[in-house]
Amino acid sequence: MRWVTNHLGWIAELTWIHLMYSLAALILSLAIALPLGWLANRWRLGREAMLALVGAIYAIPSLPMFIVIPLLTGTPIRSSMTMVVVLSAYGVALLTRTVADAYDAVSGDVRRQATALGYSPLRRALTVDLPLAGPMILAGFRVVIVSTVSLVTVGAVVGIQSLGSLFTDGFQRGIVAEVVAGLVMTLVLALMLDGLAVLAGRVLFPWTRVDRVSGRRDSAESAANTNGTHEAVGDHLQGAEVAGAR
Repeated sequence: MRWVTNHLGWIAELTWIHLMYSLAALILSLAIALPLGWLANRWRLGREAMLALVGAIYAIPSLPMFIVIPLLTGTPIRSSMTMVVVLSAYGVALLTRTVADAYDAVSGDVRRQATALGYSPLRRALTVDLPLAGPMILAGFRVVIVSTVSLVTVGAVVGIQSLGSLFTDGFQRGIVAEVVAGLVMTLVLALMLDGLAVLAGRVLFPWTRVDRVSGRRDSAESAANTNGTHEAVGDHLQGAEVAGAR
């Protein structure tokens, strides 16, 4: 415990660095996975091949990735850019299939209704498909959050500073408190970012709220909420048609 109190400044600095790497990679992963997943959903013939190719990235061990990426990008192994690119690659590999499945789960009736009202494929994807697919995408994104926060620590093995530095330094010097501090702060970061994602989901997708009784969701209420969402979107589209006629 004394070691922790004597090194609070260093722990805080590493936590901030760890957080910045995580946020940069998460934003980039989401920005790439959304259009890739949408494209895979539209390109039916090559959907599975495309998703399998992207998903295969996650099968590559993390340490070799820190060697391969610099060879491809020309960045130094210990650079921040290498860390963000590696983390983003794993995030895209995890999230792209979830995005494709989420778009595929959108009601065909709602899509046809939007198309009948003159929505272009891009406009429909952004204003109709994405809001309805959002809750499923968010669920997959939460998995990516936990994965990304944990993978940041691997960078310490090749000399990129993060909370993983507490692991490597603590093991080398035999300081258990240092290792525990790294574990605890990594867990705290993962829980914090996951909590923020949940709050964002409640704000962006309020129709997904379901009353909880005894800590479990009632499946019938979930189905009713989903149907209600599709009906609400349909009403919105009809309202837009009437407004346009005026």
